[in-house]
Amino acid sequence: MSADRRPPRRPGIAGARRRNRIAGQFSPRLVEILESPAWRSLSLSAHRVIDRIDIELRRHAGHENGGLVVTFDQFGEYGIDRHSIAPALREAEALGFVEITERGRGGNAEFRSPHKFRLTFQATDHAEATHEWRRITTMDDAKRIAMRARHSPAHHQRADELEENIPFP
Repeated sequence: MSADRRPPRRPGIAGARRRNRIAGQFSPRLVEILESPAWRSLSLSAHRVIDRIDIELRRHAGHENGGLVVTFDQFGEYGIDRHSIAPALREAEALGFVEITERGRGGNAEFRSPHKFRLTFQATDHAEATHEWRRITTMDDAKRIAMRARHSPAHHQRADELEENIPFP
């Protein structure tokens, strides 16, 4: 084959697009996340919490990470039992995948407000992803942190706080 000749084309329709293109929105996740002890120790409800927040990020075209609003009703519509939402949120936050940037509160219509979320493995409009989940390096640590977070009624607790401040039998 000479230098000016192109290799033979694959059979198919001229000008056709590749068949392995993604037709709609997608949510990229690093293989490093999927292999991490923190990810593998998440409960099904916590996985769904993360997925539902990620869907909300995609609905905002990848913007407003840190100001994403997902209500308890939206989590419920996504398939999370109402009694599992709060433990799943604590777990996802303790393992470093989600940050609650503004804590909401229940109550009467005029006084209630929803949580606002940030996915730590996605960039915000002003900063790169922080990947807090990388701090957890062993399955034993991840399982212990997840269990303590699920069973703890305490608020505002991250992985390092759960390690030190909560006595566990």
